Amino acid sequence: MVHHQRSHHHHQVKKGVQAVVDSEYQTQTMVLEFENRCDYCTNNYYKKVFVKPRLVLLLFLFTFVSASLFFAPHFFNLYSYGLENVGSILVGAEADSSICSSMPQGSICCDRSNFRSDICFMKGDIRTHSASSSVILYASDNDDNNNGVFRYSSASLEEEELQHEKIKPYTRKWETSVMDTIDELNLVAKKVLNVEDSHSCDVQHSVPAIIFSNGGYTGNVYHEFNDGILPLYITSQHLKKEVVFVVLEFHEWWMTKYGDIISRLSNYAPIDFSRDNKTHCFPKAIVGLKIHDELTVDSSLMQGNKSIRHFHMLLDKAYWPRIEGLIQDEERVSKLFSPPSPSPLVEEKKEGEVDSKETLGRPKLVIVSRNGSRAINNEEALVDLAEEIGFQVEVLKPDRTSEMAKIYRSLNSSDIMIGVHGAAMTHFLFMRPGTVFIQVVPLGTDWAAQTYYGEPSVKLGLKYIGYKILPKESSLFGKYGKDDLVLRDPESVNARGWEYTKKYYLDGQNVNLNLGRFRKRLVRAFGYTISKRNRVSR
Repeated sequence: MVHHQRSHHHHQVKKGVQAVVDSEYQTQTMVLEFENRCDYCTNNYYKKVFVKPRLVLLLFLFTFVSASLFFAPHFFNLYSYGLENVGSILVGAEADSSICSSMPQGSICCDRSNFRSDICFMKGDIRTHSASSSVILYASDNDDNNNGVFRYSSASLEEEELQHEKIKPYTRKWETSVMDTIDELNLVAKKVLNVEDSHSCDVQHSVPAIIFSNGGYTGNVYHEFNDGILPLYITSQHLKKEVVFVVLEFHEWWMTKYGDIISRLSNYAPIDFSRDNKTHCFPKAIVGLKIHDELTVDSSLMQGNKSIRHFHMLLDKAYWPRIEGLIQDEERVSKLFSPPSPSPLVEEKKEGEVDSKETLGRPKLVIVSRNGSRAINNEEALVDLAEEIGFQVEVLKPDRTSEMAKIYRSLNSSDIMIGVHGAAMTHFLFMRPGTVFIQVVPLGTDWAAQTYYGEPSVKLGLKYIGYKILPKESSLFGKYGKDDLVLRDPESVNARGWEYTKKYYLDGQNVNLNLGRFRKRLVRAFGYTISKRNRVSR
């Protein structure tokens, strides 16, 4: 199942109002939402309201200036106490650069303006308390943000609660069904009245914490990268590995699978928040992860203008030590079990056999194979065709137990990757910039294929070729008449809801490639690769 297509309808909406939400400008969002909801806002209505625009403008300016003079001191005072939502509405500031960038010691600041995720920042004496699903910040009289203004409740004779925020630190905020499964954290700022401290630390950390959830759709490779690994890179890379990851819904298999990457983002072992009952103390904490778009990094939002290509470079550093080990193991086994070289007098090339030097010179093509739905039924014929054109072909069948370094090795050494739309296409991230990615697009998946994999692959620097199948190339062609909407108008079927998309196009469809038609894409990819090689060798 490809879980991420549950949000197909959301992304259609996103092209309108929510596209602005992703830009993180809350003021603009409010305006666009109002405009889209105002069905009654006709030209006649505007004419009635704005009959005297100059007079209205003058009145507005007068009111705004007067209010500004009166409320300015109060506004800045409120902002200093972490009411960032007020600030964002009034000034329309971008969250990362303004809302929480100058927060005082002993405070909590939350940015909830992003459509995809909430993120909170804590600064001061921070303690984890897993039993109550809380992260507590203890403020003293010396802290900038602590003069007793926002005291919501008295916790005890020794403490007073200053601020209480709740957050689910997962990056699919808009998707209610999955967010309902995510554990919620309490972020609490308390004022310590008696410094005879009963809040001892079991583990004192000198570096910040990043706290996030590994729940939700974790278990699907697309979501593992899009909702987890990439946001973790975006949020942590500026800390240069001096950060501790605190993980809600921690999975041991996740660390086994992605430990190579995690070790390139942090110098410290991650903490299992729910099972670790120790009190961990930090000077700073980021709760939640930043996310930009589908499988990409927006360099304009990154310190040092880091991009998706920098993330790819990090993958190189993460996986190549293991790959080098695999190569050395293979060489040892080869020397141990290889037969002695035949005498040159009897060595003879068999008919149809390809010389090893010729094989090494061929462009490498990897077919990412699927089992079950959206499989290529004539995959063996596709392999034969590709070899006939001149490719060295490898069929890769990744699953949940596949070692990521081995998948990375196969794809990073290839010139062309071919696969049918689905979560496994996430592995285009392993391809070298300048190589070719051919995505087979089954019926009913055009928009998702382009949005989730086509566009992001171009941002990485790949040569993207989409192959949209014809109805006759779908296994659905044998089940429905040619005039059936399932074949003739997939968009109308998708419009009925997720369950229809899943039933017909995701779970109920395989592909029978028209090899005569597909050959054109292969020849195009072959020519592109050879031409690129010739340019490099000059």
